[in-house]
Amino acid sequence: MKRLLGKLDPKAISSEQRPMLRFLVILTAASSIGLQGYTILFNNFAAEMVHLDGSKVGIIQSIREVPGLLTLLLVFVLLLVREHKLAALSVALLGLGTGITGLFPSYEWLICTTIIMSFGFHYYESTNQSLTLQYFSTALSPLVFGRLRALGALSSVAAGLLVYVLGAFAQYREMYLVIGSLVLAAGLWGLFQNPTHAGVIPQKKKMFLRRKYFLFYLLTFLSGARRQIFVVFSILLLVQVFHFSVRDMTLLFVVNNIVGYLLNSVIGKAINRFGERFISSIEYTGVIVVFLVYAFSTSKNVVMFMYIIDNILYNFDVSIRTYFQKVADPADIASSMSVGFTINHIAAVFLPALGGYFWMIDYRIPFVAGSILGVVSLITAQWMRVPQETANSAAAAKLNVAPEPD
Repeated sequence: MKRLLGKLDPKAISSEQRPMLRFLVILTAASSIGLQGYTILFNNFAAEMVHLDGSKVGIIQSIREVPGLLTLLLVFVLLLVREHKLAALSVALLGLGTGITGLFPSYEWLICTTIIMSFGFHYYESTNQSLTLQYFSTALSPLVFGRLRALGALSSVAAGLLVYVLGAFAQYREMYLVIGSLVLAAGLWGLFQNPTHAGVIPQKKKMFLRRKYFLFYLLTFLSGARRQIFVVFSILLLVQVFHFSVRDMTLLFVVNNIVGYLLNSVIGKAINRFGERFISSIEYTGVIVVFLVYAFSTSKNVVMFMYIIDNILYNFDVSIRTYFQKVADPADIASSMSVGFTINHIAAVFLPALGGYFWMIDYRIPFVAGSILGVVSLITAQWMRVPQETANSAAAAKLNVAPEPD
């Protein structure tokens, strides 16, 4: 556990918090392996085996985000299932959907398996964020988020290496089955764990929107729109315009995630040191530049470098959640994370399909639109303000220790 958390002081994690941290570490690693394996294989599988064009790929990517839009239902699911159980079940579902993807190379089957794995991924992401914010203080949550993101990057490297090795002798069916089985096993393990403790504030199990969270909602919406351009069209750019093979993509993902592993924990510390507004401003300034380079560069190496920068910037969005934790009522976290996830995916449902249509006209259009989103996000982020009482938590976080209770 100490190795996984790097420089995060073990004394800052209480004995009550360690089971939850261990639980999140294992399920986050599994979720990252499943998503990365699926992502590496998807575009090449869709093009080579299912023979889909950019428009149909965009439609599937839009369908993939429908479960994200439906995360608002998580509040009602929590009336029947405890949150940590739902997290484990979600990872198991992600593994199942990934594992069966390659069984039948058809458009309809790819839609079905995409929906299954997407429900698992999105519900785990929502519960993962909620559990982290509930079980760790405002001083610790950026550090834990950072280390979990770093672990996710390391797990993605492992997934990339696995695909690279399997790609030398295995077909798509076997590669999907191996990756899905590993993720499913981790989810089943999680179902038999109980990492909770009684000291956590009970969560409100109902949906609501509050005016004081408006900035969180807006930043979350803009982040979701920006994410779709990154996830869908940057990869499509590399595969269709610059003709990256599946092994090229695998190597790029490995390099990308090694960089992510090295930098993600730094991002968490930077949030505590410089604040959410500063970190978000860096992210959105970078997004504007990256998307414009995507649109107009003709260099394979430059675009590849921009993809790595893009992935680093994407990890800065943890600042939106740590900002919310500092302004929110503790009992609102679980419900607000599910509502936030739904807001995050409003644009995701229509933007890939719409972007796919414009892609067929000119592939530059989605990236120019993304740079405009970056400008809007940069302006919006300037309104981020953290209550003064969190200053003690931020100061304590610089020392990697938990703040003293009031």
